[in-house]
Amino acid sequence: MSERERPRAGTIVMAALLDLVLVHVFVRIGRTSHHETLDLAGIGSTAWPFMAGLAAGWLVSVAWRHPLTVWPTGAVIWAVTLGGGLLLRVVSGQGVPFAFVLVAAITLAVFLLGWRLVRVLVMRRARRRVETTAAR
Repeated sequence: MSERERPRAGTIVMAALLDLVLVHVFVRIGRTSHHETLDLAGIGSTAWPFMAGLAAGWLVSVAWRHPLTVWPTGAVIWAVTLGGGLLLRVVSGQGVPFAFVLVAAITLAVFLLGWRLVRVLVMRRARRRVETTAAR
């Protein structure tokens, strides 16, 4: 899909679901590493600030226009998810120690930007393969 083509609904849904799943994985990893329960209430209390941040990131970036791009869509989604999630944690009385901020920033960057970057690299390699084959 070129930058100017409109993404299909399935592509938009897949990207949104992948982002949601990865934020959920981030929460589960964090809760597990701190030996916290993985019950619905515990996961929900940890996840909701970042899920709300993710939703805001999708809105701010207008992600449905270019849901697969690293820049600017992925970068904006990451920044708003992180910033919004941390802000909502503060407002709701949850802790935000500096180490948590660093881990959240790095993990969410790897997750939310990483899959988009892998997609770009795979597509670039596939395009080169097609061009090489066509040139023969």
